Amino acid sequence: MSSFSTLDYLVFVFYFILIAGYGYWIYRRKNDKKVSGSHDFFLAEGSLTWWAIGASLIASNISAEQFIGMSGNGFVVGIAVAAYEWVAAVALIIVAVWFIPVYLKNKIFTMPQFLQTRYNETVSLIMAIFWLFLYVFVNLTSILYLGALAISNLAEGANFHLIMVALSVFALIITLGGMKVIGFTDVIQVLVLIIGGLATTYIALTMVSEQFGLGKDALAGFTAMMKDAPDHFRMILNKPGPGASQAEINKYLMLPGIAMYFAGQWIVNLNYWGCNQYITQRALGADLKTARTGILFAGILKLGMPVIVMLPGIAAYVLHKNGQLQAEMAPGGHFNADNAYSALLGFLPSGLKGLSLAALTAAIVASLAGKANSISTIFTLDIYKKYINKDAGEKKLIGVGRFAILLAIVLSVLLTWNDLLGIGGEGGFTFIQKYTGFISPGVFAMFLLGMFWKRTSGAAAIAGLLTGFILSVVFNNYAPQWFGNETWLYTAFPNGKGGYEIPFLICMGLAFAFTMLVMIGISLAGPKVNPKALILNKEMFRVAPSTMALIVLTLMLLTVLYVRFW
Repeated sequence: MSSFSTLDYLVFVFYFILIAGYGYWIYRRKNDKKVSGSHDFFLAEGSLTWWAIGASLIASNISAEQFIGMSGNGFVVGIAVAAYEWVAAVALIIVAVWFIPVYLKNKIFTMPQFLQTRYNETVSLIMAIFWLFLYVFVNLTSILYLGALAISNLAEGANFHLIMVALSVFALIITLGGMKVIGFTDVIQVLVLIIGGLATTYIALTMVSEQFGLGKDALAGFTAMMKDAPDHFRMILNKPGPGASQAEINKYLMLPGIAMYFAGQWIVNLNYWGCNQYITQRALGADLKTARTGILFAGILKLGMPVIVMLPGIAAYVLHKNGQLQAEMAPGGHFNADNAYSALLGFLPSGLKGLSLAALTAAIVASLAGKANSISTIFTLDIYKKYINKDAGEKKLIGVGRFAILLAIVLSVLLTWNDLLGIGGEGGFTFIQKYTGFISPGVFAMFLLGMFWKRTSGAAAIAGLLTGFILSVVFNNYAPQWFGNETWLYTAFPNGKGGYEIPFLICMGLAFAFTMLVMIGISLAGPKVNPKALILNKEMFRVAPSTMALIVLTLMLLTVLYVRFW
């Protein structure tokens, strides 16, 4: 770790002591009040404030794959990748207004519990097992692998395995305190993440301004970037024509222009923010007004996230294009856009390197802690309590929950130690998308129709889950071969590997549309009102004036961003 000064170490150690000390204080304070119920441990029931919920949502969402992967995408594609963050702000409005009231009214604490309440035990058990496997074998392992890799690249000479164990222990310390400790420590994690991220962005922009002889002026650097790389400041990519280069086609396969806004972009975001235990758990223990305000606060924060996770990638592109960062972008002679973020970190002054390391660690640890808590919640409440020990008391449930956290983290370390799952070969971001994206259309259709159409049946839910998965596989892997490259449904493009592909987000939209049709068709064969349909009323969805003000503010800011960068 020769590139770090004593000041960098001191900054990082201060961050560690601050988080650990604050977490311990929260934990002791909770115990002094004799609040030890299982719902408090898993959901911090009634104790998270709106700002803690909002900060925790962001801390859980932003991890190494955003810092590394999104900066890499910013290097290649530019600002168009910000769609993932900006559409998320609208998705959070939809979740706050329409999804959360349904969960809270029906006293839903886990996503499998919702499926049992609305459909049946079979659907609930299938999805509980699926989510446990997904969270342990895909999410937890990929966050740990990418995080350890990112920090070992930043800290020259650092041992990958030692960092991996240290991150796991750090996350374990926070997670064992329960959701309240996670939620409130996430507030500090987000502050560190934002301050450290902004410092990196500032240095990147001043490097650009100096490159063009404009002095150390971040705003001048941003203006210079827009002039030097205008193609990187367009939100909507054009559909490639007959003479398009493979580089242009690859960009469109990643972000298929305006078409993605009518297809998978919404499914990705609404499924992630509205039907995901890992995320919804933060709000399920609060009252409706607090939950809504926290979710909308997270939506406003999402609007600014591209500044710290995407803009450095564009800065790295401009610097590389003009002769800088050549060695940093291609260590060992192999060019990799995912090196964009770590390439810039090497130029940070003493002290700021330590802060950036703390920011990256904060993002990783918060995500690990949140994911481990969700694994524990689903296993304890949806598997152990229901099928193994129905008479378990509160103390026993908390003990089982802590054991599940420990087991999940140890298992993820073992799987990641020699990269048994091949995360490095596929790339962490691709690995996550591959294994979660195929199931998203079916899961989201199951939740959407289950909430808002009383006729939806349990048989339709299982059929929808299977249909969504099968169609995702077909559209992603076989449709061009079977049906041709140009149909009324889609256009497939050469992928540079000898084959043709339909853009992933278009595949997701098509799979979702056909899954909805299958579920509707099966449900029409049943009773007009399914016996397990949820009881909804208009009062549930009314919003307070303060809530409406946050919604309007978010939409106005989003409109300005899209008008400026369309």
